Formats: sequence, structure tokens, C-alpha cells
Amino acid sequence: MAPIGIEPFIKGLNSHGRRLKTLSQSGKRVLGYFCAYTPIELIHAVGFLPVRIMGGRGTISAADLVSPAFICPYMRRALEKGLRHEYDFLSGVIQGYTCDVTCGATKIWEQNIGGELFHTIPLPYNDNPDARRFFRASIQELIDKMQVIGGRFREESFEESLTLYRDIRELALELYRMRYDWRMPLTASQFLTVVLAGFVTPPEEYRSLIFELLSEIREASSSDIGDSVPVLVSGSLVEEPAILDLLEDSGGKVVADDLCTGLRNFQPPSGEGGDAIERLIDRYINRMPCPSRSRATDRAPLLLQLIERSRARGAVFLFQKFCTPHLADHPLLVTELKKRGIPSVMIEMDETGINEGRLRTRLEAFFEMLRA
Repeated sequence: MAPIGIEPFIKGLNSHGRRLKTLSQSGKRVLGYFCAYTPIELIHAVGFLPVRIMGGRGTISAADLVSPAFICPYMRRALEKGLRHEYDFLSGVIQGYTCDVTCGATKIWEQNIGGELFHTIPLPYNDNPDARRFFRASIQELIDKMQVIGGRFREESFEESLTLYRDIRELALELYRMRYDWRMPLTASQFLTVVLAGFVTPPEEYRSLIFELLSEIREASSSDIGDSVPVLVSGSLVEEPAILDLLEDSGGKVVADDLCTGLRNFQPPSGEGGDAIERLIDRYINRMPCPSRSRATDRAPLLLQLIERSRARGAVFLFQKFCTPHLADHPLLVTELKKRGIPSVMIEMDETGINEGRLRTRLEAFFEMLRA
């Protein structure tokens, strides 16, 4: 029995394919996305349910015919599931332009899996008036395309969607603050399960679930992690809670993260501006950056701030194999951490899983070093 009532999140995550298929058959239109730079508030406001396409673990066969072997395991597994008709409930895929692989995969999906709408949103890299005008035009283009396939844009609905997702992010960030203060009774894998469930659960339902969870955790929290070594986990997309169980079983305790399936999904909770579209633009332009859209020199101070805030004593980098943006950032981040006396270890993940024995040995040695 999982503690602190996370059973609804476990159930929602494990059964999401069946539930989303049922919703689709009942008339609810579902649009998929790969990356947290996709403006899900807008998709929801127009009348669709945005869900993050999951990859998971397993063998690759069908995807080998349409994609190279040297792209990240997440994208290959997502394509595999799509080609095996596990995402037939999707009406299409919307993708914010981030790494080249996700944008290429959207085209592969369109040509080999099918759907009504496939669109990549060109996001500006800079923040200035011209960039914001360009972003506004890109948003209008997406609205127009969604209305062609049956969506309806209304200002009132947009405001409601912005509020809904702002509430979810603020609740999640409260969980993060408790984690920084070592008052989080959930294990790292349970925490990840809560986050992952939000990607595939209707947001109205998820807001209620996370509110109830937060209320329960407030009563059960304590400021003690025992003999575990507090660490920050940084990297790309992590979908397998088991790897975090292994990390904590080996002597660590995750007290902060810089993950695509973590803090980067929630920070900041909303944006500022004179109208709803401007607030959306402001939120995504000022989103906590990932390596595909920022320099390592910009990210390093953010990692150091998280380490200081959470009192982490080391960093564990978890990377999808072949994830070029994260792997390219890694040397500079390690150098900056070393300057502050923060040791780190790097782990690569692929679609077949991990070598548990070898990884456990590495992690145990790393945590013993931090205790010394």
C-alpha cells in the first residue's frame, strides 16, 4: 500500500491509455505533445484535452523502420507505441519547437501514424517586442488550425484554462518547497508518479487530486531524511520511477530536481501581461530553461540556487541516451559544480532499462564519498 494516498495517481497513470481511449470514443478530442514547451493552456481552452505522449520502457522494432537508432530512447519508444496503435485516440500532435528530434518525430508521426492536426510552434529564443509579436502570430496560427478541426476559441475559456493550470503549478510548487525543506514524506519515485499522472489526467481532475494530496502531506510531513545523502537530480525526461527507487535505496535522498518531467514543467506557474495571450507568451518565454533552448552558462546558476535552497550535497545527472542538448551541457555544469565543491555522477538511460547491479555499486560509492 502506497503511503500518503497516492493510489489515485498510480491508478491514473497505469490506466491512462484505456481512460483516454474511452474519453475519445465519448467525443472528447485529445491532442498529444512531447515537450513541456507546448502551450497546453491554449489547447485546453479551445476544447481539446492535451496529454503528454509517454514512452516508457520496452523493445523497439516498428520504430526502427521509421527512425534512426541514435535518437533518444523516449522518442523511439513513443513512436513504437504510436505505430502499435496505442495512441489511436489522439487527434494529432502539437509540439513547441525544442530539440530537432521532437520536431522531426512530429513529422514521422504525421506520415506514419496519422491524425487530423500536426503542428510545430516556432518559439522565439529572445525576449523583446519583436519576439513577442512573432510569438503572438504563432499562437494565432495554432488557434486557427485547431478551429479548423472543430475547436472553438473564446476569451472566457482561455482565462479559465490559464487559471486552472496556474493553480496546478502553484500546488505542485508548494510540494517542491516542502521537498526543499526536507518535509516531503514521499519517496522520489512516488513524487515522480504524482508528476507523471498530471501529464495524462484531465486538469480539472488533477487539480483536485493534487490539492487533496498537499493537504494530507502538510499533516504528515517531517524535517528529517535520516542517514540519507541529500542530492539534486538533473537531466532530461525521466519516466521510470524505479531508477529513483534505486537511487534512494543506495543511500541518497532526492531533495530537488531539474527535470523535464519535474520542476521545469511547473516553473513559473503563470505569466504577466495585459491580456490572456500576453500572459501565456510571458510564461513560456520565461519558463525555467532546458538545454535545447538555453546556454549551459545560463542554467548553471539555476542549479546552484536549487542546491543551496535544498541543502543538497551532490548532483545526479540522469540523461536519455543520445540526448545531445543535455550531454553537451554536462561538462560545463560539472565544472561549475566542482568550483562550489559539489560532486556529481552521470547516468545514461536507454529503452532496455538499466544494469541494476552495476548502477547500485556506482551510486553506493558516490554516496559513501559524500558522507566522508
